[in-house]
Amino acid sequence: MNAEEALRHFEETEALLSGHFRLSSGLHSDKYLQCAKVLQWPERAAALGAALGAKLGGLGIGAVVSPAMGGLVIGHEVGRALGRRAVFAERVDGAFTLRRGFGLDAGENVVVVEDVVTTGGSTREVLALVKSLGAVAVACAAVVDRRGAPQGGGTETLEGLPFRSVLRMEVPTWPEGDCPYCRLGQEVVSPGSRRLSSAKA
Repeated sequence: MNAEEALRHFEETEALLSGHFRLSSGLHSDKYLQCAKVLQWPERAAALGAALGAKLGGLGIGAVVSPAMGGLVIGHEVGRALGRRAVFAERVDGAFTLRRGFGLDAGENVVVVEDVVTTGGSTREVLALVKSLGAVAVACAAVVDRRGAPQGGGTETLEGLPFRSVLRMEVPTWPEGDCPYCRLGQEVVSPGSRRLSSAKA
């Protein structure tokens, strides 16, 4: 799957939104990629997972770890593509942890998979969790890489590890104090899973 084909999945499911958004990273943007609208369709999720899995071959991956909620479905599909188990980390008191009987083996090779990476913050948190459990992170991946240049956008590394994506998008982001839409007084919407309770319909 090439980038054009991946973008088509977002366009056909109306998952590329325009407006004034507060991302999970805290940055503001005029575009939001609602991956859940794409991944609700099993065939699309499987195709994107297979595409990511193909980019991760040869790394000796033993398990896929994803941050909930955004990475849960795509992590499962990458696990399917690689023939490996897929587990997800959840926030407890603000920090990621493994629950529900999930665990990682000491020395086990792991890939951290997300739906969208903007700053890489959630990926870094899960990488720290993986390390604390004695496993070895060998790669990171996401359906969409929307990192800006300061966060390594356009590169195939994150935290010194191989980073793979299906779609790279140059989408502007701003700290709240620099946001042109805030200056215009436009209402901000927080659709990310960290802020579901405050998201507007």
